[in-house]
Amino acid sequence: MDEFYGKVVVVTGGARGIGRCIADEFARCGAEVCIIDKLPGKYFVGDVAHREVLEAFADQVIARFGRVDVIVNNALPIMRGMDECSYEEFQYALNVGVTAPFYLVKLLSPYFGQGASVVNISSTRDRMSQPQTESYTAAKGGIAALTHAMAVSLTGRARVNSVSPGWIDTDYTVYEGADALQQPAGMVGNPLDVANMVLYLCSSKARFITGENICIDGGMTHQMIYHGDHGWHLDV
Repeated sequence: MDEFYGKVVVVTGGARGIGRCIADEFARCGAEVCIIDKLPGKYFVGDVAHREVLEAFADQVIARFGRVDVIVNNALPIMRGMDECSYEEFQYALNVGVTAPFYLVKLLSPYFGQGASVVNISSTRDRMSQPQTESYTAAKGGIAALTHAMAVSLTGRARVNSVSPGWIDTDYTVYEGADALQQPAGMVGNPLDVANMVLYLCSSKARFITGENICIDGGMTHQMIYHGDHGWHLDV
């Protein structure tokens, strides 16, 4: 998309997986991409769970470019469950998954360019769960709700949307059989399926979309499953 040429794009958790794919796709379109991640690399290295790290990162972005056109909050919270998750671990997950997106947008919003856009990466776990996933699920549910709140607060300054990926294989493995067929689309997704939607939401083609959560899961959350249905059995 030529409209991203020269745009300033911020991606948290952009060193690998979905975040890396999103960053690469924006860069391929000519954008200036600013990544923050805990993994060592040629980008800003830091943990978004910490206020001072977010402030230093935001200062660096503005000192270099003077504005921001896109923010993608993608950094991944930890997944711990009821039986093992400590108070500190649960708080850390919320810091990464909810507080950091809020605070980073707050820091950078005075510098939004015209037509700015924010995309938060949630998860289908914002609406469904497996056992022992409370910290991750709470963070993803929180960022989904934060999305529509920020969309209203930033009226006229930026559009804010979220996407909720389902099973996304970051190694681009092609699955067959039950793993693929449990999604009505007949396949497991890969990071490009998410990145393509993120770029669309940040483009002028999505100018009338804000406050929305787009589910990208091959239809899995819409498929009703009963014991004995299509050979599926629950062992209790």
